[in-house]
Amino acid sequence: MAAAGAGGPAGPRVDGTLGTAEAIALIGSARTPADLFAADAARRYRLLARLTHPDSRPGDDRAAAAFARLSQLWQRHQARTGAGALAARGDLANLYLLPAGLLKLARDPADNDLMDREATALATLGAQVPARLAAYFPRLAEVRRVVDPRSGVMRRANLIGRLDGFVTLAQVRAAFPGGLDARDAAWMWRRLLVAIGAAHQAGLVHGAVLPEHVLIHPAKHGLALADWCYAGPPGSPLPAIVGRYRDWYPPEVPGRGPAGPDTDIWLASACMTDLTGNLLAAPLGAFARGCMLASPARRPRDAWRLLAELDDLLGRLYGPRMFRPFAMPT
Repeated sequence: MAAAGAGGPAGPRVDGTLGTAEAIALIGSARTPADLFAADAARRYRLLARLTHPDSRPGDDRAAAAFARLSQLWQRHQARTGAGALAARGDLANLYLLPAGLLKLARDPADNDLMDREATALATLGAQVPARLAAYFPRLAEVRRVVDPRSGVMRRANLIGRLDGFVTLAQVRAAFPGGLDARDAAWMWRRLLVAIGAAHQAGLVHGAVLPEHVLIHPAKHGLALADWCYAGPPGSPLPAIVGRYRDWYPPEVPGRGPAGPDTDIWLASACMTDLTGNLLAAPLGAFARGCMLASPARRPRDAWRLLAELDDLLGRLYGPRMFRPFAMPT
């Protein structure tokens, strides 16, 4: 048993056979994060936290002290591995840069359910979307539970793959205050329809196709649709809306009506209309307006068919499709 419990490159033994007394002793003997988290850090932390959390051991002062110490060591470990570096602030979560990806952590435990929605949606996309379309969506690497060391409150966190070199449509719009040339917006529009078409085929409505959630790779003409916290099956109301974009949503959303593929198509069209500064050529403007009719029954619902119609319209306006280099202003 001594050998099994000894330290080393993998750290001390931390598995399902560990008891609370052993966990308290291990935490008490640790002087640095590496003493506990040399390998498989997240799993070790979760097990030790479960064994010593005040909710699990009410009235146990030794366990409470061990949990407080564990939380300090975990914070230091996260800072050392890059989790302390804030990469961005999203609608309801902060994103921290880790070696393994981006850790998306809910700021408010009340939003844990929305983080769970994102994890479910990304897992569904990962399982059902064809490999050739997988790059249109973030990759879910791991689901975590993070305990606030000060309050003991648990928050959900999703570890997702990084999207290096991507910028949001909000950044593109800010870089082109006069509006983006429709010929440049065309490939973004096409790829956005591919992304929502694949999601709808997998049985999901994104529910928040907004400029901050649509990312493009300028040089590679790539696109990824991020932030799946509002996603769900068609036919049910959205769980929440992004307040600063309240005026962007179709009428059924603030009215708590059912959301469907046409909801995503409306929002995607709003993104493209805004991106071009409302300067779309007349046929393209009419195309976008036809996707944003007040009645859901009158809007397109099939993103794949809509893509074919868009391609036909672009061909008539600009001729055969060709690669058009795009770069953000420096």
